[in-house]
Amino acid sequence: MKPDFTILGIESTCDETSAAVLKGGKFLLSNVIYSQIEEHKKYHGVVPELASRAHAAKIATVITEALQNHPIDCVAFASGPGLPGGLMVGRVAAETLAAYKKVPLIGVNHLEGHLFACDFENGEVKHRLQFPLIALVVSGGHTELWYVKDYGQYKVLGKTRDDAAGEAFDKVAKLLGLPYPGGPQVSQQALQGRRDAIAFPRPLLPGTWEFSFSGIKTSVSYYLRDHQNRSIPDVCASFEQAMVDTLVTKTLLAAKKYKVPYIAVGGGVAANSLLRETLQMKAAAQGKTVYFVERKLSSDNAAMIALAAYKKLEYAQITGTPLQPNIDINPNMKVRSWK
Repeated sequence: MKPDFTILGIESTCDETSAAVLKGGKFLLSNVIYSQIEEHKKYHGVVPELASRAHAAKIATVITEALQNHPIDCVAFASGPGLPGGLMVGRVAAETLAAYKKVPLIGVNHLEGHLFACDFENGEVKHRLQFPLIALVVSGGHTELWYVKDYGQYKVLGKTRDDAAGEAFDKVAKLLGLPYPGGPQVSQQALQGRRDAIAFPRPLLPGTWEFSFSGIKTSVSYYLRDHQNRSIPDVCASFEQAMVDTLVTKTLLAAKKYKVPYIAVGGGVAANSLLRETLQMKAAAQGKTVYFVERKLSSDNAAMIALAAYKKLEYAQITGTPLQPNIDINPNMKVRSWK
């Protein structure tokens, strides 16, 4: 494959249908995203069957818009983790297009994409990440800490035992009667509240790198049950502070333990302003650099899938190692090293 090969990426793991074209591992020629928020809003969460139908209805249009007549050398898709129906739609679309264009097909890990998305800056791949680093992948479906030695070299330190961070935000928003998606709504309300108004727990789980957010959500539920004259902004501000304190504390402890100067944060919750400000400030005080994904690429998107595929193809070319296509979908796919 030529050095400046162009990849079409496809993302359909949850409730965004996306396709993107990346040229030479550097230039993002397109990144089309169709969001399913309207389909799921009245349910206050993603309904898998509705998500699958929406992917099937929109994926051809999204791919056509992203392709625009750009010649491609490879098709990549997110083969997991994610919702089974959405993964299958993405695979079928990717297989069909790869066969039609007579180009290779490769499946990549969706969570790797969230890390690699931190390399984008204003539509170009700037290779901002420096290694080794601690990665915090924090989204609606996942909350994980990794030790990352290099692209493709990972050690998963811990993950959530129950709710992901974004899921906890959405569930608390539902308890408060706020619209879906809940994260931005909670953060907006929190701007008018006191962050020390309510002592919600910080589940640090000493001795482990794992997370558990169901207890914070339950504490909010009990507080609402026992306080009829509550301030919604105070509840939101106190809850958000507890979530951010937990994420920041565990991330910095991991960076200290593994003696790394760099931290990367990807996933939808990486767009949270309090998380960004708090982690940047506390990391800087410890002499550490934090790379946050740009907000516009923090949610699920195909640009990150195309870049993850490019890195794997580039490594295979440089080293002469056989490429593992990994086209079998796996809803429970784990992060594994490929170097």
